[in-house]
Amino acid sequence: MIAGGAVRDWLLGQASKDLDVEVFECSWEDLVSKLKGLGRVDLVGKSFGVAKFHISGIELDFALPRSESKTKEGHRGFDVVADPFLDPNRAALRRDFTMNAISYDWKENVLVDPLNGRLDLARRVLRHSSEAFSEDPLRVLRGFQFCSRFELQPDSETVNLSREIQNGFAELAKERVWMEWEKWATLSVKPSFGLRFLLVTQWLQHFPEVFSLVSCPQDPGWHPEGDVFKHTCHCLDALASSNAYREGSHSERLVLMFGVLCHDFGKPETTEQKLKDGELRWVSPRHDQAGIPLAESFLRRIGAPHSLIPKVQSLVGCHMASVQIKKKPSFAQVRRLARRVAPANLSQLITIIRADQAGRPPLSVRPNQSVLWLEEVARDESLLEGTLKPVVLGRHLIERGMTPGNHFKPLLDELFELQLDGVFATLEEAVPYIEEICNR
Repeated sequence: MIAGGAVRDWLLGQASKDLDVEVFECSWEDLVSKLKGLGRVDLVGKSFGVAKFHISGIELDFALPRSESKTKEGHRGFDVVADPFLDPNRAALRRDFTMNAISYDWKENVLVDPLNGRLDLARRVLRHSSEAFSEDPLRVLRGFQFCSRFELQPDSETVNLSREIQNGFAELAKERVWMEWEKWATLSVKPSFGLRFLLVTQWLQHFPEVFSLVSCPQDPGWHPEGDVFKHTCHCLDALASSNAYREGSHSERLVLMFGVLCHDFGKPETTEQKLKDGELRWVSPRHDQAGIPLAESFLRRIGAPHSLIPKVQSLVGCHMASVQIKKKPSFAQVRRLARRVAPANLSQLITIIRADQAGRPPLSVRPNQSVLWLEEVARDESLLEGTLKPVVLGRHLIERGMTPGNHFKPLLDELFELQLDGVFATLEEAVPYIEEICNR
């Protein structure tokens, strides 16, 4: 029988990359023998009764039904027993959620759904399969990303069980934590559903940079939607519906989703009331800069790749750039902004700003004029997808007889500033300025 996520995705009308086949009434030796007669077999999970089968560029997981019992702490702390004669209804109980416990018997052309997962899926309810849910705390984080991917609301008993095992977070390997956050960041339809699931299950406390956004006040005139957590949720959902996210690559989606999630991390420690125009207003001066180290601490906490961190940090630090734009920016201003936001790029920054501005319902989601100006100038300068690179390098100074040393950097920075100002754009145009520096 085809089991798990492939059946769930099929019922939702979605494509699935994973295909798991559960084989009943067949010994492990017979299963492996028959598969080897058809294609390549990798016995990656022999002790669990799992074999990876490769044919015509396709990979399938074949497994015997099995039961599991908790024997010690940790995600791997289970005693797994493969049993080809296990009752299908009992086999379904080891699944995490009812929507993942649906199987398809292609010989009989019937769905096997002992836990009514199809009904839960139709009603968009996330419900645990059995009391054994509590044995594996990773299932809570799986529920987190499932809620966002499939727009699910958790069953109240599932919430209660998740609360009871919140201390189990300490058992989870950072690599597994990242796997669930990665799926949330790259596969979400409504990212806010996952964050609200973490909040109601009391698991959001394990991610203090996000949890601190809850109840952090904002000026109701500028943010009628409520606190910073609510604002961030609206921003994330706006991003997930944008073409930039939906058409983006896996790595692009990671940068954008975490850029939006982290963009206001600095508000809780900078928010205060100040007298403005005769009344007390909530303000968060320099929250963009305060959020830079917090973005790093959060991403390291969840095991994010090192290459992702500086991109997200630069987007957090620059996300208020459009606020300072009161008129159409010059080419030099946009070039400098492109340099500041590196290693991210202006296209990503503009996407973050658009999501930020769209996260204030019922205010208009249309981008303001400053963003349109920024995008226009960046496009004219071909700076949307990359940064302006210096045309004058150290070797050009060496070619004119200069000896390399610490004095090179300020000289090259001076020449790059001239380039950013538009004084020259090519190496040929830069020659007089190089010679002037060399002759000092």
